[in-house]
Amino acid sequence: MKMINPLLVARILSTILLIESLTFLLCIPAALFYRESVLPFILSTAATLLLWSLLRVLGRNSDVTKASNRDTYLAVTLAWIFLALMGSLPYLLSGTIQSPVNAIFESASGFTTTGASILTDVEVLPYSILFWRSLTHWIGGIGIIVLVIIILPSLKVTGYQLFSLESSLREKIHSKARGVAVRMGIIYLGLTLAETILLVMGDMTLFDSLCHSFGTVATGGFSTRNNSLQFYSSYSQYIVMIFMFLSGTSMLIYYYLAKRSFSKIKHNEELRFYVGVVFTAGMVATIILLPHSKGFWEAFRNGFFQVVSIITCTGFASDDYILWPSAGMMLIFLLLFAGGSTGSTSGGIKMARHLVMLKNIKRTFTRLNHPKALVTMKLNGKVINENTNNSIVSFVLIYIFIFIIGTSVLALAGSDPVTSASSVATCMAGIGPGLGTVGPMSNFSAIPEISKVVLSLLMIIGRLEIITVFTLFTRSFWTL
Repeated sequence: MKMINPLLVARILSTILLIESLTFLLCIPAALFYRESVLPFILSTAATLLLWSLLRVLGRNSDVTKASNRDTYLAVTLAWIFLALMGSLPYLLSGTIQSPVNAIFESASGFTTTGASILTDVEVLPYSILFWRSLTHWIGGIGIIVLVIIILPSLKVTGYQLFSLESSLREKIHSKARGVAVRMGIIYLGLTLAETILLVMGDMTLFDSLCHSFGTVATGGFSTRNNSLQFYSSYSQYIVMIFMFLSGTSMLIYYYLAKRSFSKIKHNEELRFYVGVVFTAGMVATIILLPHSKGFWEAFRNGFFQVVSIITCTGFASDDYILWPSAGMMLIFLLLFAGGSTGSTSGGIKMARHLVMLKNIKRTFTRLNHPKALVTMKLNGKVINENTNNSIVSFVLIYIFIFIIGTSVLALAGSDPVTSASSVATCMAGIGPGLGTVGPMSNFSAIPEISKVVLSLLMIIGRLEIITVFTLFTRSFWTL
């Protein structure tokens, strides 16, 4: 295997930075319309272009088509770090966030579609900054679609091939990954436009509708209101709830739908499992809230909204679940480890992995009863080989291990156990709000700075599906 080519990595990073520099410019129309300063975005563009030009010169003779797996692993990880660092510039230059650590935390939370915030009052922010804040979600969301559906499977990463486009479908969509990305982007844009139109028909302005659509389709969760969706009508909450659920569904399902491949949708085990978990958890939440609500429909709306929001790792809130009965809060905590469908913008462990873990448990009991039986596991009609199965089991174990270590670090830094555990769980899964002092109507401003640094890293680690980052810390990665 070839060693890492630093110049080629620099070339890839320069492309990412060029795209980010252009996204800063998208905020200028908002600033001009609301008569706000465009300087933070112009300066951010200039600084990013300066770094782009430096990396571009360094990697000018590199051929990205010859990138090895190692080059891509390193480039993907560094790309998310660079996005977060440069994305913090508008906050710092506008003066809306003065601490570099806080600005990077907010930026990392945006690009990783986490939705955790250190801002105590978002309603006083300039419209252009609110737009940038929501836009980071949308950019990060489409980036994850490209990463999980195209890049990782193409690298033949064990465990991701199971959830990727089957070879025949890949050929039908396009012979090149760029074609796949374009079609997924059209679906992503279509969901965004549809939700924006429906929200405008309710009690949201066009600006609020667009920002909340960015946050919903990317399963991010940044709102333009301090009390999130609680500020808006039941109609808006239902629309957001529906699109959160749709956004937690694999993008491949929409491709099958467009091609009228209904049999593939019908036999998709992860989709059935996802629907079943959402429905069951939603009904449990409704039953828990029923004695404490004005009626069934209020309990139903608040219960299902929060369940869908947490499972899809969006993080919007229609109610303060910190005030729920203890059974309700326990349900929310357990759902922090759920995650939506693989191939969606949601984070967490993901439904397919939970399903494989359940199949492992079932196989274990079958072997106990029938020691000589040859038991094979399948998902969506495909046999799960041992390498893939071991990769999935390892992922879940590493996920839990990181959660324990992260919780311990935050507790040692001064946070209470509930806040520590929920902060780590929610940031790793890309959800946003947690329990304790970081509940849905609170924020992360009181968390110590060292904890914010740790949580920012956990956002990126969780967003990149852990293995991608941890591969960089193995001896074999840096040796022949």
